[in-house]
Amino acid sequence: MSWPRGQHTRDNRRAPAAALAGALLILATAPAVAQERPVDLELVLAVDASASVSGEEFELQIRGLAEAFRHRSVGQAIRAAGDLGLAVALVQWADYRQHAVSVDWTLLRNAAGARQFAKRIEGVWRSMSGNTGIGGALEFAILQLEGNGYAGRRKVIDVSGDGRSNQGSAAWLVRDLAVARGITVNGLAILNEDPTLDRYYLTNVIGGPGAFVMTANDYVAYRLAILTKLVQEISGPPTAARPLPSGRRTAAAIDRSGRTY
Repeated sequence: MSWPRGQHTRDNRRAPAAALAGALLILATAPAVAQERPVDLELVLAVDASASVSGEEFELQIRGLAEAFRHRSVGQAIRAAGDLGLAVALVQWADYRQHAVSVDWTLLRNAAGARQFAKRIEGVWRSMSGNTGIGGALEFAILQLEGNGYAGRRKVIDVSGDGRSNQGSAAWLVRDLAVARGITVNGLAILNEDPTLDRYYLTNVIGGPGAFVMTANDYVAYRLAILTKLVQEISGPPTAARPLPSGRRTAAAIDRSGRTY
C-alpha cells in the first residue's frame, strides 16, 4: 500500500509526529514523581507484527530474541557494558494505531537476568496485524523511553521489519526527532519481501551516534542477525564511524556479508 500524492496526505503523515512532540513537551515539563534510576543503556526492542509478517514469522522473531538473550555473548556484553546494568523492553508494532508493550521494562545486570528476560519473551503472543507504520513504531518507542523511570547513559531503539513504512508519520521525520533527543535508532532489515530494504532503512530509519543497520535474508536468518545486533548495541558504538555516502549522517552500516561500510 502506498499513500497518494498531495498536500492532504503529507499533512496527515506529519500530524502524529506533531502530537508526539506535544506529548514529549508535557513529559519534559511535568513534575518528577520519583528519581530516575541511572543505567548504562536503555534499549527498546521493536518487533514487526504487521500483516506482511505471518504467524510463523512472528514466532521466529520471538524465538530468535529469546535465544539471543540466553546466549553467553549477550550475558558477557551486559557485564562488560558497565556496572549500572541494561534496562530493556520489548514492544510489537503494526500500523500507526497498533502498538503494545509485550515485555515491560526490566533491569538486567548479568547472564542470569538475561535468561529470566528470555523466559518472559517466550510468553509473548501476537496481539495485532495491520499496515506498516515505522514512524508510529518509533513514536511509541520514544514515549516508552521518556517515561520508564530510568536515566541511561545511552538510549537505543532497535527496530526490525520486512517492509517500508506505508502509513502514519514519515519514518525519517520521527527518526530525526529521536536523534534530536539523544536517542540512537538501529535497524534490522529482513529482506524476504524487499531485497533492497536495507537501503530504505539507511536513509529513513536509522540515525544517531554509531547507528547501523543489519540484514537477514529471511526470518530463519533473523536468529543469528539479532544475536549479533544485540551484542553490538549493548557493547556500544564503535570509536569512530564513517559518514554515509550522501554525507548527511554519520552511521555504521552492515551489509549482508557482515562487512562494515
